[in-house]
Amino acid sequence: MVLRLNQLPLIEDLRKHPAELVENLRALLASGAVAKPDPRRENFFEVENCTRVYYIHVAPATGKVYLLGTWLKDEVPAECGKFVA
Repeated sequence: MVLRLNQLPLIEDLRKHPAELVENLRALLASGAVAKPDPRRENFFEVENCTRVYYIHVAPATGKVYLLGTWLKDEVPAECGKFVA
């Protein structure tokens, strides 16, 4: 599925990740990002770009995004080249 938020989302980083990662997530959500719903938790998603996965919760009442974790993908698709974020 593609997750896209109409406005620049308010992101609360619960784990103090680097600001660059938070801004990358914000840009992904504003432009439309590949997202996998967590089958065990409602409104929790894994959002992906070429090299990274972000684990987030989107508060249904406010639309606020909580960044819970992020990690590098095990495999980078060939079309992504050597880009790392």
